[in-house]
Amino acid sequence: MQTLESVLAQGQFQLDEGVYRVLRLPAKAIIAAAAVIAEIGEPFAVLIADAHEVTLVIDDEALEEYRHRLIGHTVEATTYRLITLDLPLEPTLTGLMARLAAALAEAGVPIFPYAAYSRDHLLVPTEKAEIALAALNGLKTAKS
Repeated sequence: MQTLESVLAQGQFQLDEGVYRVLRLPAKAIIAAAAVIAEIGEPFAVLIADAHEVTLVIDDEALEEYRHRLIGHTVEATTYRLITLDLPLEPTLTGLMARLAAALAEAGVPIFPYAAYSRDHLLVPTEKAEIALAALNGLKTAKS
């Protein structure tokens, strides 16, 4: 069974080379957003649909290519970089995101956190990516 301490000791925080954008679309735009993600075929994209909106995270270059198909979208002005904790996580693990978020808040780094089935991901503002990576790597040596 994984513990928070073992994950922080064993995991590696990986900074992706891509630059990402966060978009908001009307709730009815789910099909258009899903089609764009399917066509992009990149290793990281996010699609969240709720009763109020569709949130789409795609590579900055893809946004330029597909912008015309995303009717009614709003683009967050900030660009983001992706940090992934490259270690399979057990679904019973608790407190990880709280610990990561606290370290990044202390460093003044806002985040968009995302969880996949077995990996956690953080989008951080491009200009704060190195600060974020240093803060997260500092957790490897900090007392829990």
